[in-house]
Amino acid sequence: MDQKTNQASGSSLRDTAGADRERLLSHLREAVTDAEQWLNTVTKEGGADIEHAKAAFKETLQTARTDLLKLEDSVLARGKLAAQATDGYVHDHPWGAVAVGATIGVLAGLLIGARQR
Repeated sequence: MDQKTNQASGSSLRDTAGADRERLLSHLREAVTDAEQWLNTVTKEGGADIEHAKAAFKETLQTARTDLLKLEDSVLARGKLAAQATDGYVHDHPWGAVAVGATIGVLAGLLIGARQR
């Protein structure tokens, strides 16, 4: 996979993840609102509309759960895409990757050494 394809796929996954995140937040807000209404109904009316409120609340929670799973899949796909892009870069530029790794190792060593003094 070339870099432009990876960037386009990454952008598409970011857009999908953002939409999934917004949808999940919307459903969670709806679930909280439904729970509040359900509690108010139970408190005021006893149990007349409890089955209807319970069913609506279950449906909202199921939708939120589905959206959460979609968001999780999207995040996993983005992680896999990032790993593939990194793997491709390392194979195309092995010495650059070695230099970056060595630089990070030296900096981490310096920071650890400075903290122990």
